Amino acid sequence: MADGNRPTSGKSIKNLRLRKWAALFASVTVGALTTVGHAHAQYAGQISSIVMDSKTGAVLSQTNPDLRRYPASLTKLMTLYMTFNALRAGAISLNQAVPVSIHASTMEPSKLGLVPGSRLTVEQAVLALVTKSANDAACALGELIGGGSEPQFAAMMTQQAHAMGMNQTLFRNASGLPDPDQMTTARDLATLGRRLIADFPEYYHYFSTPAFRFHGRYIPNHNPMLKVYAGADGMKTGYTQEAGRNLVTSAIRDNVRLVGVVMGASSNTQRSLVMANQLDHGFDAEGVAPVARPLLVAQAPSTLRHRSHRGALIIAAANRKHTPLEVAEAPTARRHHAAITKVSHGRHATVIGAKVHTISTPSIRRSTARQSTAHNRT
Repeated sequence: MADGNRPTSGKSIKNLRLRKWAALFASVTVGALTTVGHAHAQYAGQISSIVMDSKTGAVLSQTNPDLRRYPASLTKLMTLYMTFNALRAGAISLNQAVPVSIHASTMEPSKLGLVPGSRLTVEQAVLALVTKSANDAACALGELIGGGSEPQFAAMMTQQAHAMGMNQTLFRNASGLPDPDQMTTARDLATLGRRLIADFPEYYHYFSTPAFRFHGRYIPNHNPMLKVYAGADGMKTGYTQEAGRNLVTSAIRDNVRLVGVVMGASSNTQRSLVMANQLDHGFDAEGVAPVARPLLVAQAPSTLRHRSHRGALIIAAANRKHTPLEVAEAPTARRHHAAITKVSHGRHATVIGAKVHTISTPSIRRSTARQSTAHNRT
């Protein structure tokens, strides 16, 4: 943990704790780096999916769950696991300053735009990961926990993954930005999702944060399932061109919690619909009564966005017999009506309001959604 000033005794103790905590992983990181051999990850276009019961680990549905794939920003779930682990061990604290290195500041978008030499708190970094999927914040957090080295942190991530039974997973960075060796499977990510929920219940609430403010900026959550799927309260989206559209979702109904993973979808619409269908089948298999869902989510066409001057989500009923379709417009420029509170030390932000009005089916059919090609945008 780099600091240009002479540390106080309290800082020295915390630095020592962090070094000791990191050292627990250091002796096995060489093995962690070599356990998984080189293999070609699966590319976008072929979906892998799985749904598990969060408590028992029972597999309720699956499609090619063991194909080796690029995780994209789902990598940040392990970065967060390591962060929560360090918090639990007392090696770091939520209000601790995280230094931003030149390396962290040069990460590709999505990012906060952190400046070298600046700082943010651990809690701000956590919120940046679960909402904006900020690569610069992920790297800075990894360097903090990894003793100043992101590769060292990635080795620690891999070692922890293997200790949890994620034997087909290999990490090379903290963010999920493209690396040919960084691979995982849908089954491994479902295991990680279950462990995040079971191991760190005191921190799980961060995944449901709808938005937070950072230096006066409004940072919304990228995860559409939080808004459109009944019972969904986390976890993470991910995208790179090579990986396709990835998603891990946890949802709870009637005291039954499921964890679902979808990888390699060709669009956000497909990703959300596959996830919703898989979760519905999972709850049905668990004997949970079905819930009417207002569910298909997609990026609104650019023509509609330009007319409204606001970001928009198309929400259509999963059952095609349900009409009419609806458009929920989430404001992007003028947000004075949005209900949002600061998130600090375990306090939840309230859900953001959205205006809803009906549109005709033909108007959707005439339009085509365009997705951003930026790395790890979602």
